[in-house]
Amino acid sequence: MKIVTYNVHKCRGMDGRISVERIGDVLERLDADIIALQEIFSSENGQEGQLEYLARRLGREKAFGRTRYVRRKAYGNGILSRWPIVNTERIDISREGRERRGCLRADIDTPAGPLHIFNIHMGTSFFERRHQVRSLLSRRELEEGLEGPRILAGDFNEWLRGLPTRMLAERFESLNVELHIRRRRTYPGLLPFLHLDHIYFEKPLHVVTAELVRDPLSLVASDHLPLAASFTWLSYARASSQERIDAIAVEG
Repeated sequence: MKIVTYNVHKCRGMDGRISVERIGDVLERLDADIIALQEIFSSENGQEGQLEYLARRLGREKAFGRTRYVRRKAYGNGILSRWPIVNTERIDISREGRERRGCLRADIDTPAGPLHIFNIHMGTSFFERRHQVRSLLSRRELEEGLEGPRILAGDFNEWLRGLPTRMLAERFESLNVELHIRRRRTYPGLLPFLHLDHIYFEKPLHVVTAELVRDPLSLVASDHLPLAASFTWLSYARASSQERIDAIAVEG
């Protein structure tokens, strides 16, 4: 199961050109099962917006969590999934006096069982992020009605390991990109020196590989780089192995 988190910056590249097609090129190459997108536009009038275009092009189901309007267009977080999205919830984590921020929850019916994705875009202020992580960890949407493991992915805007990082790490396992990736910084794209994009998860999920996508196309498509991680579902993997053993025994 391959998960990607990607702040697409309204599909505006480092060259100043807006191109959802270019973002589509980046994502098409990754062929991820679930994609968490931040800073993306969606349509609320039946027309095709950026999220709708990517969903159609990649053949994925979509979910959208609006945080605000930008130039009269719905703007926020989006999730694309290879598998059915059975439920979605928008969680407002905004702090008064700051830009509106949100977290989008999507409950996905994967072949291994239910999975809950939380796509997060936190603020740029130190105290704002403290408020947001406390708000998120106390919300019922993070705990109630969950039947499978959780993945928290997105742009956490945490330049240095502070209280938000420590609070999240107490509840979830963190993708330790240093074990998999020589270059772990994701922002800004052309010459990244900050590690803002993260993936948190819980058992029985287990990280197999991770990749910071840094090629000529992704370097210019957005001001962030995509962060990808492949997971195995340990209980499902064990069950699948046993099924194969049983099948061999029957054939024998």
